[in-house]
Amino acid sequence: MNNKLLSIPDFSGLPSPVYLRHDEFGADTHSASHSHAWGQLNFVAHGVMELDIAGQRFISPPHYAVWIPPTTEHSCYNRQAIVYRSVYLALEHCASLPSEPCTLVISDILKAILNDFAERDVKIPEREADIRLAQVVVDQLRVAQVQTRYLPYAQSPGLHSVLQALQADPGDNRPLVEWAREVHVSERTLARLCLRELGMSFGDWRQRMRFLAAIEALEGRRSVQEIAFDMGYSSASAFISMFQRLVAGCTPEQYRRQAKKA
Repeated sequence: MNNKLLSIPDFSGLPSPVYLRHDEFGADTHSASHSHAWGQLNFVAHGVMELDIAGQRFISPPHYAVWIPPTTEHSCYNRQAIVYRSVYLALEHCASLPSEPCTLVISDILKAILNDFAERDVKIPEREADIRLAQVVVDQLRVAQVQTRYLPYAQSPGLHSVLQALQADPGDNRPLVEWAREVHVSERTLARLCLRELGMSFGDWRQRMRFLAAIEALEGRRSVQEIAFDMGYSSASAFISMFQRLVAGCTPEQYRRQAKKA
């Protein structure tokens, strides 16, 4: 892999029960596979992070985070520059959190606290107010909505080839029945495979994939309308509506401006 290796904090033990990490990573960077005795939440304020966790692939877009339980082998890759937030949690805080890697929906409260800690460069909560905020972080993680993975992948060769083709061309609008003919199965069979292997419908998976592709495209200079057409939308307004649903009312142009400020 011809990209820059990211450094990993070298702790024999956590400096505090809740330790905060914030950084900005450039494009085409990765971390070596590693594990540690504490739990870790990975959150990307801007951009998209790809993670390999215990042999499963996870993708972390804004408003979603990836939870990694203690002693779980993991690595990451960043195709484009990201604004990174992370929370390391001691074992006593991990008992009430998922025992398997998963995606967590990040609340506005949690996002605001993590960004506040980053802006003030707080890594170890020491002031009484910061200790209380750190406890809110833990409480918010305990009640966060759990998803298995934000963009799951298929095991069966036929469905896997369909998903790969869609990622190569997000604007491909062919319906499920045409994809089914391409991999020589019935539409009903392919629909069942989606629900069984992805945990969602073909349409839901395609929308998530397009959202992730749009996040990366917004880092460039193409107009929102051009990106909308590239993603297979017939109008910019339809694309903007999808984006607002998935990023809590934020339009693509607002997201782009925020990313430039970060």
